[in-house]
Amino acid sequence: MSGRYDEEMVAVSDTQVTWLTQEAYDRLKHELDELIENRPVIAAKINDSREEGDLKENGGYHAAREEQGQQEARIRHLQELLRSAKVGEAPANDGVAGPGKVLTVRYEGDDEDEKFLLATREEGASEGDLDVYSPESPLGKALLGAKEGESREYELPNGSTQKVTLIKAVPYAG
Repeated sequence: MSGRYDEEMVAVSDTQVTWLTQEAYDRLKHELDELIENRPVIAAKINDSREEGDLKENGGYHAAREEQGQQEARIRHLQELLRSAKVGEAPANDGVAGPGKVLTVRYEGDDEDEKFLLATREEGASEGDLDVYSPESPLGKALLGAKEGESREYELPNGSTQKVTLIKAVPYAG
């Protein structure tokens, strides 16, 4: 039992690293800096609204507080993400599934291939029509480390198992 627990702990810590291109890191860092700079503006908005009188019926005050809460949550999220992010060049073009790769897969029983980027939501935020799957998702976890032509299985939300074959894995070219 303890051996299994240790393996789970290792798996969890290994997958907490977020792979970001330099461009994505810079974009998120810029957003974080802007949010931090904007803190006094939100605080002033709350103060101005508070001075308008009765807080129970003061929509501007509550809206400003809500906005402040959302911004603080985003600041915390970005700080954590950027603190643990791994910034680097696109992964090697070695045909192995990993973060930062565009994967082409075929599900068992399907005639058509599906193509998606294996990355975090932030990394894939502006990737246009390419779907983004997290390495943390059941599909992402199943495919991590798979070589082209290799089949893996993962559990669907309904409890059944889906077989998927990695057709191609290439670095995302931005």
